Amino acid sequence: METKSIMIVGVGGQGTLLASRILGSVLGTVHGMSQRGGSVVTYIRYGEKVYSPVIEKGQADMIVSFEQLEAARYVSYLKKGGTIITNTQKISPMPVITGAAEYPDGIIDKIKAMGINIIAVDALSAAEKAGSARAVNVVLMGVLSKVLPGIELDAWKKAVEKCVPAKVIEINEKAFDLGRDL
Repeated sequence: METKSIMIVGVGGQGTLLASRILGSVLGTVHGMSQRGGSVVTYIRYGEKVYSPVIEKGQADMIVSFEQLEAARYVSYLKKGGTIITNTQKISPMPVITGAAEYPDGIIDKIKAMGINIIAVDALSAAEKAGSARAVNVVLMGVLSKVLPGIELDAWKKAVEKCVPAKVIEINEKAFDLGRDL
């Protein structure tokens, strides 16, 4: 099996680690760190010969971004022919909140103009429809499950069930299905 590299990027507190655990349950090795409010990146590499958990610039087959600015921040890590899945949500970083900077306009269009395959979805609206805005991460895993080859739907469903708290399984199952429909 050819080695594949996936990055999950977002802002601390968005649920990137849960998304990583779901994907890790399906695939295997996961390496990453968290920082509430700061940029968060998780590396997932799988295949027959994985020599390092870290993904270097130009090596990611896929990037799953929880918000637009994070997609732009990590676009240089995507390999030629790779795909970005991004939530259309905008979360202002501290310099924007304090007025020291402005949130950039047209991020998704700029990434498209670079010739990059980008799938932009309103994961927040789908999560709210499922019953909780906190399910954005599972919506994005639903989108990923449609474009990541070779993984059975049942494996994804079992991973969601295994990784989310029992009291919110129904909401997250719905969020996953809505993500697959986006």
